[in-house]
Amino acid sequence: MKNLVLWRSARMSTLAGKSWGLIDHGALLVEGEHIVWVGPVSDMPDNLRQRVVAEHDLGPALITPGLVDCHSHLVYAGNRAHEAEMRLRGASYEDIAKAGGGIRSTVSDTRAATEQALFDDAAWRARRLMAEGVTTLEVKSGYGLSLEAETRCLRVARRLGRELPLSVKTTFLGAHAVPADYEGRPDDYIDAVCEWLPRLHAQGLVDAVDAFCDTVGFSTANTRRVFEAARALGLPIKLHAEQLSNMNGSAMAASLGAMSCDHLEHLCEADIELMRRSGTVAVLLPGAFYFLQETRVPPVAALRAAGVPMAVSTDHNPGSSPCLSLLLMASMACTLFRLTPLEAVRGITVNAALALGLRDRGQLAPGQRADFVAWSLDHPNELAYWFGHSAMLRTIRSGQAQP
Repeated sequence: MKNLVLWRSARMSTLAGKSWGLIDHGALLVEGEHIVWVGPVSDMPDNLRQRVVAEHDLGPALITPGLVDCHSHLVYAGNRAHEAEMRLRGASYEDIAKAGGGIRSTVSDTRAATEQALFDDAAWRARRLMAEGVTTLEVKSGYGLSLEAETRCLRVARRLGRELPLSVKTTFLGAHAVPADYEGRPDDYIDAVCEWLPRLHAQGLVDAVDAFCDTVGFSTANTRRVFEAARALGLPIKLHAEQLSNMNGSAMAASLGAMSCDHLEHLCEADIELMRRSGTVAVLLPGAFYFLQETRVPPVAALRAAGVPMAVSTDHNPGSSPCLSLLLMASMACTLFRLTPLEAVRGITVNAALALGLRDRGQLAPGQRADFVAWSLDHPNELAYWFGHSAMLRTIRSGQAQP
């Protein structure tokens, strides 16, 4: 039997079950990369206590699971600050896209950047997220929109997971927008995306497949084609859906067993029931809602009533959510979308992990990965209360303390 490492603290929030799971004078026993026991120090079984070879007292800190950012577009070049100015003067997301801005603008910059430059920029962004307790991160492609450029972006995402103390899940988002070289030919472009997917998968670059199904993205029919190609390869699917309009993309994605549908401002109640049946997670993105000055909020009350799990993410991207604070998103989910603090914190831990198909993290429980964070806080509801600064003291990932 392997030796154990003991981590103890004044208070722990396990998030196991449906509550905060608070434990005062709590302890975690870690074997390798996984938790084997959690509870009050006084309740630790003698047979486990005898196997402890190292002990770390985290003092008066609050311990929570490591945070999970389940929707990000971290790999790209350039920025779109000028477009933000245009929006402040009244231009809409659609107006900017039709004028040649939007996603296409970032595609041009990204295609021109070297792979090393893309990595350096993405690593800087990832470290900002890690500085607030993020231990697992999803990174989408979607700013290359050619086989060569999408491959480079996915290679960069994989490299982030190798070179940083961070778990990275990669998502192929080739169906993000129609690139300029396929102007007016969305069907032909989807043909190309479906042709690229097996090649990218064969290189081990793809964990999941996403698409943008909306008025400035792709039709439901074309999105389904991409998803059917993904399912033929055994790849899970996710969807940007119902952000700007209701195209019933969520219903289609749920019918195919999507892990998550994201944005959802225009989601209808009939589609909520389909998401519930399929176990599809609703990923809420308050950063994009705020930055685009939207007024229609996702149907949180209906999602809650149906029992659909709700996750919260940064949606970090240069055009609609240039945010690198998952904690700020938790706070905004409460103030803008009326989530409870418990829902918001579960949204950046256990439910965010579910949105990535991961059931081995997001809670402090036996068998879970030993990813946890020490905070200078008294109660986990403060994670959704304070904004503009981080109270993080220390991160432990896979049982190892991070500098």
